[in-house]
Amino acid sequence: MDDGERDLKKGRALAEYQPEAKQTMIDQLKAEYPVTQLCRVLDCPRSSDYDRPQAHDEQILLAAIETILMKWPFYGYRRLLAQLRREGITVGERVVRRILRELGVSHSVGKVRVRTTDSNHAHLRYPNRIKGLDITRPDQVWVADITYIRLVTRFMYLAVILDAYTRAMRGWHLSRSLAQDLTVTALHNALEHGTPFIFHSDQGSQYACWLHTEVLLNAGIHISMSDTGEPTQNGLVERFMRTVKEEHVDYADYREFDDAFRQLERWLEVEYMTERVHSALDYLTPAEFETAALAQWQPLLYNG
Repeated sequence: MDDGERDLKKGRALAEYQPEAKQTMIDQLKAEYPVTQLCRVLDCPRSSDYDRPQAHDEQILLAAIETILMKWPFYGYRRLLAQLRREGITVGERVVRRILRELGVSHSVGKVRVRTTDSNHAHLRYPNRIKGLDITRPDQVWVADITYIRLVTRFMYLAVILDAYTRAMRGWHLSRSLAQDLTVTALHNALEHGTPFIFHSDQGSQYACWLHTEVLLNAGIHISMSDTGEPTQNGLVERFMRTVKEEHVDYADYREFDDAFRQLERWLEVEYMTERVHSALDYLTPAEFETAALAQWQPLLYNG
């Protein structure tokens, strides 16, 4: 018998006829021993009874989780845990996962596909400059994409530009059509916030047209495009577009185009940038992560 088991045996003898003492002992020792082992040695009921928060505490926790899910309905348990900790609530992963199961949280949303990329054009196609590239700093690479958004009986089109390192929003534009000014306007908006070394997109005509490439080349930016037939090479921004739809668009009630523009503006520039935690950013918001990254890189740039 090892020392740990011997100590627990002693504890069982002390707490044999005192349920309150058993609870106290489990609370004191569960940081060092599995709750299931403690319950077995102390001859307690199912460990889950001891692993749950007290009723009052669980009501507070449940209210906090419901409040977060009302705002971020597609948060999984990891993001939910991170958000709870940001709000000063410490709780175990198992408890959060159980509550999510009890709430019956479902992330099922219907899908419609609309083609937004037209690669059948005569414009110059640029090589993929980011394949295998180690992206280590802000403004090293910007990534861009277009998606559609349904508005009653027609579609709107959203173009976005993200920083590939910080996931920060650099620029965006919403249009009633897929005309070239959709991507050009988003690009001009992005360039107000800085200049990347590389601009990466798919081979769609909106990105390959001279109106768009001329702006990039005049700014000294290297143009990069996904290889032919490899749309997943722009996966980072495509995942972002899926997030926009699943976490905002699918729950929005746009009355008309201007209303959609205002709601998207708030979600993209406020909620996404400053409130929504990102798993790839160590559960920081893009704004928080970028602030930390710039604080690290700016002294190196000035001293270099």
